[in-house]
Amino acid sequence: MLETILNTKKQEIATLVMPESTKVERRSLYQAIKQPNRELGLIAEVKKASPSKGLIREDFQPVEIAKAYEAANADAISVLTDQQYFQGHRDFLTAIKKETNIPIMRKDFIIDEQQVEESFRIGADAILLIAGTVSDEELFQLYQSSHQKGMECLVEVHAASELSSLLTVFTPELIGINNRNLKTFSTSLAQTEDIAKLVPEGSLFVSESGIHGYEDVKRVQKAGAGAILVGESLMRAESPNLGIKHLFGELTHDSTS
Repeated sequence: MLETILNTKKQEIATLVMPESTKVERRSLYQAIKQPNRELGLIAEVKKASPSKGLIREDFQPVEIAKAYEAANADAISVLTDQQYFQGHRDFLTAIKKETNIPIMRKDFIIDEQQVEESFRIGADAILLIAGTVSDEELFQLYQSSHQKGMECLVEVHAASELSSLLTVFTPELIGINNRNLKTFSTSLAQTEDIAKLVPEGSLFVSESGIHGYEDVKRVQKAGAGAILVGESLMRAESPNLGIKHLFGELTHDSTS
């Protein structure tokens, strides 16, 4: 699946039309999740669909969802901008950035300098970079050019070997450990526990995927995660507020909402 997506990205890059630059104040994703509103940082995701789950939320109002996340004290927001596989759009990010006051991360498959420039122009505070989509050296170049433009990067790995390899080239400030197996699409929080042992001191790591409730939150926190990135369970919740409250065990047992 990843190979298919990356081939699509290469085609998209070849015909990429740069948007006009949006003047925005950049906010630090790192600082937001280093000093979170709760016991653990929360990057809440605005996500309509995915290749593994199909349509996740039918009534999809990206700006309203993002504003609700902010009102519920999420520390940052991740916005899917891939159109073909996730039914996202770069315009969603720009619209959300204009209506919120917390850091906004662009989640896409960023493999080229042009996409870094595009991310900057649409108003992203940070971007996701995925180990294994390009060489570690190329990833470092994208990381550097992003930082030069005033954007931060969450560098995502799916295996201990990926992180070990990456660390021979550079040490990201923010490391994402994705609990999803990219070959089978199944998730396991054991992935966070295994890879966490390799996270260098000084780097903050974010556990991503497969986090559905407070027990999951406590488990990845015990493994050393400084933050979690959650999309699907929040998007399937009755409301973003209730989804976040459920996630952090803030709903009382007698609550009917």
